[in-house]
Amino acid sequence: MGIRDVLQFPDPRLRRRSEPIEKITDELRQLAADMLETMYDEPGIGLAAPQVGASVRLVVLDTQWTADDADRKPCVFVNPELTERSGELIWNEGCLSVPDFSADVKRAERVVLRALDLEGREVIETASGLRAVCFQHEVDHLDGVLFIDRISRLKRNLYVGKRKKLLEEGGERWTSSGERPPVPIGTRRGTTGIKL
Repeated sequence: MGIRDVLQFPDPRLRRRSEPIEKITDELRQLAADMLETMYDEPGIGLAAPQVGASVRLVVLDTQWTADDADRKPCVFVNPELTERSGELIWNEGCLSVPDFSADVKRAERVVLRALDLEGREVIETASGLRAVCFQHEVDHLDGVLFIDRISRLKRNLYVGKRKKLLEEGGERWTSSGERPPVPIGTRRGTTGIKL
């Protein structure tokens, strides 16, 4: 299929908890390939399946790649879970599904992630810094949590108000629940830099 549309806040599908993957199939491998292509196209360093409308526990990332065409080292994680967290750091995060916004978020400095790869083999990885932040950000997506849920209510409300105004000026309807159709793909870019 190739590049997929990235859902944008406040699309309600971003708030659903994803289902565990029972079996690794060719369709799942194709979804992972499409997600990687989409992530690199955005550009971003991580993408969770719910962000492209698939409510399954699948994450792709490449924290070593940059938009400057560095070597790509893509990783795919099936049913990822964080089994350990320690320390604390503040990281300025952005998100492909939360356009035109970034904010400082408190995260664990070190995490241990356990998952399967696309061959069904167990993967256990200890990460710190950016990679740990990326793991936490993407696993949050699988649970229907956005990084704006982890910032102050004031900052979140300011962003929501700005986003609502922008969408309404563009002719889109915003309901009190925030439900609306997905934003067209042409409006997905906004902030500069690499997003999770």
